[in-house]
Amino acid sequence: MDTQVTECGNTSMKVLMFPWLAYGHISPFLNVAKKLADKGFLIYLCSTPINLKSIVKKIPEKYFVSIQLVEYHLPESPELPPHYHTTNGLPPHLNHTLQKALKLSKPNFSKILKNLKPDVVVYDILQQWAEGVANEQNIPAVKLLTSGAAVFSYFFNLVKKPEIEFPFPAIYLRKIELVKLGEMMAKSAKEKEPDDVGPFTEGNMQIMLMSTSRIIEAKYIDYFSELSNWKVIPVGPPVQDSMANGTDDVELFDWLGKKDENSTVFVSFGSEYFLTKEDREEIAFGLEFSNVNFIWVVRFPKGEEQNLENALPHGFLERIGERGRVLNKWAPQPRILNHPNTGGFISHCGWNSVMESVDFGVPIIAMPMHLDQPVNARLIVELGVAVEIVRDDDGKIHREEIAQVLENVIAGKTGDNLRTKVKDVSKKLKCIRGEEMDAVAEELIQFCKNSNKVQIM
Repeated sequence: MDTQVTECGNTSMKVLMFPWLAYGHISPFLNVAKKLADKGFLIYLCSTPINLKSIVKKIPEKYFVSIQLVEYHLPESPELPPHYHTTNGLPPHLNHTLQKALKLSKPNFSKILKNLKPDVVVYDILQQWAEGVANEQNIPAVKLLTSGAAVFSYFFNLVKKPEIEFPFPAIYLRKIELVKLGEMMAKSAKEKEPDDVGPFTEGNMQIMLMSTSRIIEAKYIDYFSELSNWKVIPVGPPVQDSMANGTDDVELFDWLGKKDENSTVFVSFGSEYFLTKEDREEIAFGLEFSNVNFIWVVRFPKGEEQNLENALPHGFLERIGERGRVLNKWAPQPRILNHPNTGGFISHCGWNSVMESVDFGVPIIAMPMHLDQPVNARLIVELGVAVEIVRDDDGKIHREEIAQVLENVIAGKTGDNLRTKVKDVSKKLKCIRGEEMDAVAEELIQFCKNSNKVQIM
């Protein structure tokens, strides 16, 4: 039974959502915003103008009243002009500068809260300070984690309870991944300001929203709750509507429509991760040797764009002919994954991409790079919906393995088994979706009631 949102005064319950300034974080927040709006909540989605400009196109007309975009302005500086008030296209050396600028803009956040007077703030776990600003105005605040429970419980265990061995052997890091993690943690510790608040800081001890589902991660959700004493409320996987991005790319979908069912692999590594020249070359030859159909999105950092003919092995585009399409621009990923002729997805295993592929019933060929991606890859292999292309001890991938894995997934028994499993998981996810959001709505209302902010009928 659907949760009915009660009235707060004469208006619906108001939720201000405050994601980190990366599309991979904004997208899950927008996904939850739509689901809450469907249940009668009024949503304020707060981000910088450069980010809002990109997401306004992804909001269907039916949400124009219930989801309102709120501009959040950061202090300007020569080093960080407005077009850098996002992680998209941000030079890596400015990442810490952007985080610092966001934290310095606390007074702006405080003003927004005073003007809008939301009943609750849902903030990104990377912005723990937002809870303190909200609490100063007696506004309750709740975390939303945009990654999954396996990765968060693994790292929470590693940082907060290092004396306890992680109890799930399917989740681990390989030697080279541990080295990268150590380097990243050392860099983070060096950049840490005295008043910085980390993602594992306790904050409110009542509830934590998480972009996952018990269908996929029940044991990891339970283990994290046991470790942290936080009540985890799954909001469901962060999945976009497959038609939300319109009907562009007519030629691409005409081409895909002429292929056989499950015969084509989609290759993409997200909007903010870029292949090394060596990886790009190995993937190109792997695709060529496999003889499978493919759509490959090849992206470059802003300012480092290359002509595809120069970026790929000599003669590659001519040799693959009509068997493949190589794009050097944004691609409508949900629509491609939802197409019946797409039979596999080579992915970096960012959480949003992984969950979209599972939700659309497409097997994953995991090729993780860093951060949460290796753990995500191990999780989906454990789930039986993916195979991983394993890097060697030097962190290199090899064309022969790529070709072999592609052949097995698209045309072999391995692919049949993966497809059966992923379609079963997809079906279960869809069945529980409404129930999950009912629980989220009820928890938010109860949380506000306990904070004396909302009167419940």
